[in-house]
Amino acid sequence: MHSFNRTTMVTRFVLVGFSSLGELQLLLFVIFLLLYLTILLANATIMAVIRCSRTLHTPMYGFLFILSFSESCYTFVIIPQLLVHLLSATKSISFVACAAQLFFFLGFACTNCFLIAVMGYDRYVAICQPLRYTLVMNKRLGLGLVSLSGVTGFFIALVATNLICDMPFCGPNRVNHYFCDMAPVIKLACTDTHVKELALFSLSILVIMVPFLLILISYGFILNTILKIPSAEGKRKAFATCASHLTVVIVHYGCASIIYLRPRSKSASDKDQLVAVTYTVVTPLLNPLVYSLRNQEVKTALKRVLGMPVATKVI
Repeated sequence: MHSFNRTTMVTRFVLVGFSSLGELQLLLFVIFLLLYLTILLANATIMAVIRCSRTLHTPMYGFLFILSFSESCYTFVIIPQLLVHLLSATKSISFVACAAQLFFFLGFACTNCFLIAVMGYDRYVAICQPLRYTLVMNKRLGLGLVSLSGVTGFFIALVATNLICDMPFCGPNRVNHYFCDMAPVIKLACTDTHVKELALFSLSILVIMVPFLLILISYGFILNTILKIPSAEGKRKAFATCASHLTVVIVHYGCASIIYLRPRSKSASDKDQLVAVTYTVVTPLLNPLVYSLRNQEVKTALKRVLGMPVATKVI
């Protein structure tokens, strides 16, 4: 992010998202504060349960641990500043701080996209190649996939941030959003942005569609394998194993596609803010809730950590 355009005249941006709501901003502050605390508590609980329960020391839950940590960092980049601005009259942010927020937001968002794809591959190996699972999904491969997701995600974020911050900004400086996202910031550039928008759109396809297509391929093989399972109980267990992940996939990639995979001329900033609330607030809350409420192993491990009685099957 060192190559900021030196000709820019704008040193501060004003985030005007939710500004038109007047007194409702106080109510939004309370709602977002409660949601944020719930996100932190839910993700911390998931990480603590995985860390403390030996039965969850598997690649699948290792990836979930990293995803929960990444989601917590992801929300930390956005929500605390949103809370401050909901109570503030100025709602301004410096050019450098805006660039930093954009970089870390994109970095964690891209990393999460790749991590969810990695979790899809993990489910493919577990269901389609169960006898080779421990051999294929070993610790070395798991760490490699997590590291590759993080490095690739933040490299793409660095490229995207430099593309945006290298443009001249000479006014106006009002960002029609509640954080520094790509589209509303690009709109303020006082130059032709078509080439860079095309480059950013290409990066969006790489980050969203490539992992999503890999997940679809994985679940195509998974579905084919499940349908060959002779017992209804076996099919039910296999589907239950994938249900939590599929729910997160649909919400995560669905919201990202609505915002980042469409022509800029079709943008509707006010509606974008509502969709953005979904992927910056609701999705990070959905992940731990879905994985804890729909996953029997996590629920059992949580009861054990809390010292609650766990029902055991009598054979």
